[in-house]
Amino acid sequence: MIDKQHLINRFIKYVTVDTESDPESNTTPSTAKQWDLAKALVEELKAIGLQEVTIDENAYIMATLPSNIDEDVPVIGFVSHFDTTPDFTGANVKPQIIENYDGGDIVLHKDNNIILSPKDFDDLLQYKGQTLITTDGTTLLGADDKAGIAEIVSAMEYLVQHPEVKHGKIRVGFTPDEEIGRGAHKFDVEKFGADWAYTMDGSQIGELEYENFNAAGAVVTVKGKIVHPGYAKGKMVNSMYIATDYINSLPRMETPEHTEDRQGFFHLYSINGEVDGTKMQYIIRDHDKGHFEARKEMMVKLADELNTQFEKEVITIEIKDQYFNMREKIEPVMHIVDIAEEAMRQAGIKPNIKPIRGGTDGSQLSFMGLPCPNIFAGGHNFHGRYEYVPVESMLKAIEVIVNIAQLIPQKK
Repeated sequence: MIDKQHLINRFIKYVTVDTESDPESNTTPSTAKQWDLAKALVEELKAIGLQEVTIDENAYIMATLPSNIDEDVPVIGFVSHFDTTPDFTGANVKPQIIENYDGGDIVLHKDNNIILSPKDFDDLLQYKGQTLITTDGTTLLGADDKAGIAEIVSAMEYLVQHPEVKHGKIRVGFTPDEEIGRGAHKFDVEKFGADWAYTMDGSQIGELEYENFNAAGAVVTVKGKIVHPGYAKGKMVNSMYIATDYINSLPRMETPEHTEDRQGFFHLYSINGEVDGTKMQYIIRDHDKGHFEARKEMMVKLADELNTQFEKEVITIEIKDQYFNMREKIEPVMHIVDIAEEAMRQAGIKPNIKPIRGGTDGSQLSFMGLPCPNIFAGGHNFHGRYEYVPVESMLKAIEVIVNIAQLIPQKK
């Protein structure tokens, strides 16, 4: 369908542009370097023949592939994000191409002894004989979600070049800052004008997701009292000890490293402490809305209980909701999931329908009026040095996009 080397070249062109986002920034996009790829994408969309190609002041990109049929059918969209996570550096990405993977260890960086091994990542064994694109061990790869962008652009290019493939109007959207939870914040759903869309932002081949975590962020601040340690009896209040009590009072087994599937968690991802003050940052996740609310309530009550041990408030907590489970918005329109499932089967792929243990632009877009399930983009081990993507999975994702486009007129 799409020339394999052409796809590889396109993907590598994208991932070698640093687009790391920054959660501490108040601008959109959060980093100026995201504009580098955004502007290049605009020109590429024009070059492959799409129409109504626009980019707004916040770097949100939209484009149209016009319908090539006379009948009136729903307008669908495909969405991906071009930023990469700040969890691990995305600067100076040096992709490695492993052809005809033999199922053994892959040396990412010889000098630093960084090995991508099926002993640690057994999913690798699914891809024996295929072409893998990996990192050099010093950066992430950026398949999250530049694989999705490469797939959407390639599918649109194919449809432009093959007018015999009949489809309705298709809209394309690329967003900044998804990795810091803001990818959909300034997305103009009305301007996009689709009846529904699909994010190409999942992981391994076959994934099809329409439910995700309910999510919140919590900042827990502990105020201590610093005095000379030689004269501290009855006076010093060490905020780090109180913070430790708080941490240990939450369910220890309800953390990311001990949970899976639909199990929720509390995740302490940052702590900065001194005697005089400690700041802890948590994320709270649960697929079940009732359990999600109970987790937030537990954190507040724990702070209140610890405060009763002191004459004044020493612990404060601020909780902000981030996004919600899109399942409630997708279930009333489940035919859009059924279409994606059929498109996968037509491509010889067994759909793997499962909940997302995270979030996606699609969850926020669904609550903004654009139902938006998530489809695999093919990558593995996102957000770190062991990230890789099988090229054959990307080719299959392109085939799924094309199949969805053809199915819409048939499903009218």
